[in-house]
Amino acid sequence: MRLNKIIQNLSTRSRVVDKDHFEIIRELLDLKASLKDKELNSDLLHNLIRKYVITEKRLKTAYKELSEKNIQIIEALEARDHAYNRLEIEQKRTKELADLLKKMFGHYLSPQVMNALLEDPASLELGGEKRNVTILMSDLRGFTALCERLKPEQVVLLLNGYCKFMMEVIDKYHGTVNEIIGDSLLIIFGAPEKMSDQTQRAVACAIEMQNAMVRVNHYNQSNGLPELEMGIGMNETEVVVGNIGSDKRSKYSVVGSGVNLTSRIESYSVGGQILVSESVYNKLGSLLNVDSVQEVYPKGSEIPLRIYEISRISGTWNIGLEVESSIKVDLTAPILVECKLIKDKAVKNKVIQGSIVQLSRNEFQMNLPKKLAIFTNLQMNLIKSDSNLSSILFYGKVIRVLDETKFTHNIQFTFAPPEIKSFFKSSC
Repeated sequence: MRLNKIIQNLSTRSRVVDKDHFEIIRELLDLKASLKDKELNSDLLHNLIRKYVITEKRLKTAYKELSEKNIQIIEALEARDHAYNRLEIEQKRTKELADLLKKMFGHYLSPQVMNALLEDPASLELGGEKRNVTILMSDLRGFTALCERLKPEQVVLLLNGYCKFMMEVIDKYHGTVNEIIGDSLLIIFGAPEKMSDQTQRAVACAIEMQNAMVRVNHYNQSNGLPELEMGIGMNETEVVVGNIGSDKRSKYSVVGSGVNLTSRIESYSVGGQILVSESVYNKLGSLLNVDSVQEVYPKGSEIPLRIYEISRISGTWNIGLEVESSIKVDLTAPILVECKLIKDKAVKNKVIQGSIVQLSRNEFQMNLPKKLAIFTNLQMNLIKSDSNLSSILFYGKVIRVLDETKFTHNIQFTFAPPEIKSFFKSSC
């Protein structure tokens, strides 16, 4: 602004000087004409000399002012160049600081939260807002029991490898990892980054996460680690999102009953399965390929919860579960097992006997003396087997009832130690 004003004043002053020059030249031409006609007018000459003297003074003053203005312009240009240089230095420092923050905290914050904080530092302040989001929660099946059989460094290697592959998929669909709790991941779609297609992204992400478990297990095999299976639950809900905590320590998080409901839905899933709430189903409708629908009664609720098992989403993402074919083998001699029901993570004392009549890689059919509810969790051990195997526990979840008269249940393994897997494999 200052430089523009100086140049404007200089331009005005130059026009005044040019006008003075023009008047003297015009009068000199008049004088020349008079001399040519030998009619020298003394008054004209006197006036001309007087104007010349006045104009000369004005020209000297103008040239002096022009010189001063020229110096001001040079100084202003130098000041501008200096300001530009300082701006470039500050921009470079700001970028270096942002890169440093990303390097320092990038392992602890999702890219979406990190970018939101860098673009708007005021978002660090405590507070929140209501936002409609899609929540995805995943959990490794039988991981607690698995950890008891592994060394600590193996557990860390197992989790790091699993998370590496999962994060690649989550970043692809712009999900925000809100929590990593042991082997569980809590992922948000729709906060802090708003998305018009958040539910579709979330479902597509869940499917690709399940498909990525093949790569996870190839990695585990190459490192002498056991295979893993993951269950996923999803929910579309309104929550409070924002920085929650204190002035000393806060965290970008989500709060609301919808988060707890997502956890409940996830708890009903088995390895390789994706269960979604009715809100997700209502949002996407015909885009989803639904394999089964179940109604369950979560703890403390008198209202049934309807959950949908899905395997594909069409439309923009068009992706489905890549299911490995599994051969089912009918057993010539049933395998007898003792079963105990697990409720609210507590194993009940009552023992019921079952007989396994069919086996496949991840599940089995078992006849029981009574009908069990879908999603019932079981702790089991072998009967009349090698004494060492009889003491080894394995776990499963009822996924469907096949025969109401024989009480034949389809049960999927949630955790089976290698010794039990080898026994079942040899029994086929």
